[in-house]
Amino acid sequence: MFRDIWLIFKRDMTLSLRNPAWVLIGIMQPLLYLFFFGPLMEKVVQSTPGFPPGNSWAVLTPAIMVQTALFGTSFAGFSLLAEYRAGVTERFRVTPISRAALLFGKLFAASFQAVVQALLIIVVAFLVFPLDAPVAGVLLSLVIVALLAITLGSASYAVALMIKSETAFPALLNAVLMPLLLLSGILVPITTGLAPSWLYNLSRINPFSHVVDAERAAFRGDITMDALFTGCVALAVMAVLAVFWGVRTFQKENS
Repeated sequence: MFRDIWLIFKRDMTLSLRNPAWVLIGIMQPLLYLFFFGPLMEKVVQSTPGFPPGNSWAVLTPAIMVQTALFGTSFAGFSLLAEYRAGVTERFRVTPISRAALLFGKLFAASFQAVVQALLIIVVAFLVFPLDAPVAGVLLSLVIVALLAITLGSASYAVALMIKSETAFPALLNAVLMPLLLLSGILVPITTGLAPSWLYNLSRINPFSHVVDAERAAFRGDITMDALFTGCVALAVMAVLAVFWGVRTFQKENS
């Protein structure tokens, strides 16, 4: 199975390297947020109480990393739909390759690309902006991004195989991702000091808000149980459920 995963991973990475435009497009949006939204956030943090601890870049940079993983890997199902229409999935069915390896190879490729994009965001934030974060926290944040990408990629592939429609798939994603984005506190943290009680309570239902909180805690060096426990548990539960869903869908579709 490990050999099958490696073959699928290498295949997907080769396809991505042959057409790096999508990778560059995917990294442009978070960089624009850093350059054009970051300076505004810096002024807001200085004059508005209720923000999480740390300077504006320690608040914004990890949130942008989560946003990149959220939107980048959520649309991974598009590539699977293209392969399905081109008959690639049908060809894999007649091979002895493990059905789970088809999923895990693609997930690891998508996760690797998300981590590389997150690493580029961190490098730019360190070199251009006054970001100050501990090395251990940065490494932990990259692990969170990788696990988040696996979670979202699994769900994206499962939904793509269930819908099998290039027109319905993006509409469904936009309907789901937009409230998740707004209620996660990525752009502006949703805290008791900033948001009304109903909005704060609603955001606590969104598991991605806890992941964003854990990412910000890692960036400010707060690796205590109180800061990371809820976000890491929420992410671990989502990852297990999403991967189980993805594996079952792949096995059923390719049986």
